[in-house]
Amino acid sequence: MMILNESEIRGLVDADGARAVVADAFRALHRGEATLANVIALPFTRPTGAAHIKAGHLHDDAVWTVKVSGDFYPEDGSVTRHSVLMLVLSAWDGSPVGLLIDNGYLTELRTGAAGAIAAELLARPNAKTAAIIGAGSQARYQLEGLLNVRPIERVRVASRSPERARAFAYEIESNFGLSAQLCDSVEQAVRGAEIVVTTTPSRTPLIEVDWLDPGTHVTAIGSDEPYKQELTADVLARADVIAVDDRGQAARLGELHHAIERGLSSEEDVVTLGELLEGAAEGRAGAEDLTVADLTGVGVQDAAIAALAVREATRAQVVHMDSRGLRQETISAASPTTHNRQSGRRTDTQQPDAQE
Repeated sequence: MMILNESEIRGLVDADGARAVVADAFRALHRGEATLANVIALPFTRPTGAAHIKAGHLHDDAVWTVKVSGDFYPEDGSVTRHSVLMLVLSAWDGSPVGLLIDNGYLTELRTGAAGAIAAELLARPNAKTAAIIGAGSQARYQLEGLLNVRPIERVRVASRSPERARAFAYEIESNFGLSAQLCDSVEQAVRGAEIVVTTTPSRTPLIEVDWLDPGTHVTAIGSDEPYKQELTADVLARADVIAVDDRGQAARLGELHHAIERGLSSEEDVVTLGELLEGAAEGRAGAEDLTVADLTGVGVQDAAIAALAVREATRAQVVHMDSRGLRQETISAASPTTHNRQSGRRTDTQQPDAQE
């Protein structure tokens, strides 16, 4: 079994690779070529937080993944603390293939990738002004993803932490050469923005529908529990297009959950990113459409990016030996059968047995 730490993984997987495999995962989920497990959630009270266990398998991959993540919110309002690892297992016999101790990097990357995919599918092509609500690490991944798909020139920042907001605004100007505006309120940030991205663990709605201009695109990524909510349900009721990563999970955990509770929407009213990518559903129909992406984060994203990390590590032969030892031929490109099986991607000649 290979064991990879965060620094090794950062050298193996980047935003472009993440976006490609995450898009493929959404397509596979739509086509019925992926298996997605329900999320297991474990809440904590001191400090407030939650652990989530997500799992998924892309049927063309020879591995599947279980991710264990924890988010803890210090009472002093300091930065959210994350703890994440991924266990990659063989889809042939269940044996462990890799342990990815990435400290949340892959989750941040695949979440940013999903935001970029949603914006590319739904935001107006000429959108130049973005509002980002929240100033933590995911706000940065969302911005980087957005810059790859839209010609953003101006970014408005609103956060409950003025210090983090100032630091983020400085990075926006110094690292990206964009205009950054610090906003005193969420409303100030949102009004007039063409793209709005929310990246908070808020338990109360932050965005009112009346603040959104016609044609705005909103990506909400913070709601991954029934008690979290960043958008008023009226935002979804007003939206011309609501896109989700997975209907069932969004209905249980996402912004859609609250709209359904109020009788303002249903699972039948939404489309999935996979459907949009495959051309099986329509997205934005006109410049005045209000579009919303409700992203709860699904296990097939984790499966896709974890398999990518294992493949890249196998090619680079960046591995650690476990106590039993990993034989060299299992990671050698000179041994194509074992290489492909260990790396997490089936070849046409590799077939699962009847027990899979």
